[in-house]
Amino acid sequence: METVHGSPPPYATDRIDANEKKDDLSYVEQNLKPEPEETDAFGNEEFAEIKYKTLKWWQCGLLMICESVSLGVLSLPAAVATLGFIPAIILIVGLGLLATYTGYNIGLFRERYPHIQNLADAGEILLGPFGRELFGLGQFLFCIFVMGSHLLTFRVMMNTITDHGTCSIVFSLVGMIISMVFSIPRTMKGMTWISFCCESSPSVGDLLSVPGLTGHRATAFLSIFTAVMVTMIGVGVEKHPGRIIEATVDTNLYTAFTAVSNIVFAYCAHVAFFGLIAEMEKPKDFKKSLFMLQTFEICLYTTAAVVVYYYVGKDVQSPALSSAGPLLKKVAYGIAIPTIVGAGVVNGHIGLKYIYFRTCHKSDLIHSRGRRSVAIWIGLGLACWLVAWVIAEAIPVFSDLNGLISALFASWFSYGLSGIYWLHLNYGEWFASPRKIALTILNMAIALFGLILCVLGLYASGTAIHNDANSNSFTCANTDG
Repeated sequence: METVHGSPPPYATDRIDANEKKDDLSYVEQNLKPEPEETDAFGNEEFAEIKYKTLKWWQCGLLMICESVSLGVLSLPAAVATLGFIPAIILIVGLGLLATYTGYNIGLFRERYPHIQNLADAGEILLGPFGRELFGLGQFLFCIFVMGSHLLTFRVMMNTITDHGTCSIVFSLVGMIISMVFSIPRTMKGMTWISFCCESSPSVGDLLSVPGLTGHRATAFLSIFTAVMVTMIGVGVEKHPGRIIEATVDTNLYTAFTAVSNIVFAYCAHVAFFGLIAEMEKPKDFKKSLFMLQTFEICLYTTAAVVVYYYVGKDVQSPALSSAGPLLKKVAYGIAIPTIVGAGVVNGHIGLKYIYFRTCHKSDLIHSRGRRSVAIWIGLGLACWLVAWVIAEAIPVFSDLNGLISALFASWFSYGLSGIYWLHLNYGEWFASPRKIALTILNMAIALFGLILCVLGLYASGTAIHNDANSNSFTCANTDG
């Protein structure tokens, strides 16, 4: 019986030089080497002391609601008074629906590039190292400005509750100190304590370790929701003699666009989406969080704007809680304290974590509870809140500051950049089918829309700040009226 050979016997002509064979093998190895996989922002946390990827989809949604709804809703009735009832409601609903789509695009972009932890990572994908620095700085400055807006709201609240009991600067300093204390936790899961109205308040030690947090039932955003409800009841029972309701309003460009910018500001949560998705247990569940946020936002915004404007008329104040009447406005602001503070802390956490990662990314400090890592976190937090306080005192009018934030940042982060993300994801296939052509046109229009919001918004907010009689910087006077 013949022996079956696994391969034919070698012939002289089949001999291969050893070096050539080695080169061929190296070539084969290089070509067979698998492409490096994109890992998520925090890597493998199995044995990490501090774990970041802990958010359930509903916790993520609650954080988004707390961050976005808190101040956004407070400027909408005044926007209705400026634009007129019909145009304002169309804009509130329309911009909300558009924000849902742009948020969906952000989720798609993060799904394609799972290593994204913040806006800077997205900028690097689009524009390389320059994009990383540009987008990272933009996200950080946005968070600082929003922190300042929350400190300004805290000052308005304290002036209202105490009938301007002391210097306004003292109130904003108190707000800064409280916010700094609540900024001690380094994880987003720790932040959920701030956005919940729980039965008891956790200690700093609890915030650092957040044991058993997921066992608590979510009662987030009850603070601002209840405050808005109290305001709507208050304006309904209060008499407003001579109130005027207008379907449309004859106004000028800068006044109208300041109101539009305040509506855009109401949908400014998108800047935090990358960071929130990065800390989710299942990032693919982000769509649930997004729809939870947008459904609640659009319904609450529309209802609050319509009810408050209908009962108060064109003399409605901004923030809207100030229109609830002499007594009920104090009650409303008191109820809103957890959200006025908490949402600012969540925004501060996003910006602070960006700087913290830039400082400590080459070491294990981000996963350590050591003194050095805690000291760096607290020191950076103190510096950020000091800058936010300066902004709050420099632009002490609520609608003016929010309009500036919207023009500089929200115009791009919530709208314009989302169109660019889609165009990047579908590059080379823009005209592949009728559906692709329609989506290409839509997303190009969204990018252009962001540019228009930025340019006209800067003009409108700058003019408003210059013309506003209450824009007295660093003063003890009550400039909230």
